[in-house]
Amino acid sequence: MLTKLTKKDEKGFTLIELMIVIAIIGILAAIAIPQFSAYRTRSYNSAAQADLRNAATAQEAYFVDENTYCSTAGTLLTGTYGMPGLSANVTIVISGGTDTTYSMTSWNSAGDASYVIRGPGGSLSKF
Repeated sequence: MLTKLTKKDEKGFTLIELMIVIAIIGILAAIAIPQFSAYRTRSYNSAAQADLRNAATAQEAYFVDENTYCSTAGTLLTGTYGMPGLSANVTIVISGGTDTTYSMTSWNSAGDASYVIRGPGGSLSKF
């Protein structure tokens, strides 16, 4: 009779074991979610940088053909000068395009920084 009350082959998890596992998952999620957000922001900023560098290359190609630098981003985006389009949410503005220099700014609307490049042969600056 006593053997019927105690079960030797019980299977499953206790409530405390399940609560500990849920607590561990919660702690890991609390650490991972902000890091994931930071990684996404960095990738958006990298897209703006890459597009700006591509635009600088397109500016140099435009200069070879026209002997002046382009003053509108739309002209560079035609694909004729090696820049067929921009990444999603990236904006490029050419604030100065003369016979000898150019200045371009780019940013991603989902990022948190903007970048400027001045040429010819300029370096990239973060703002």
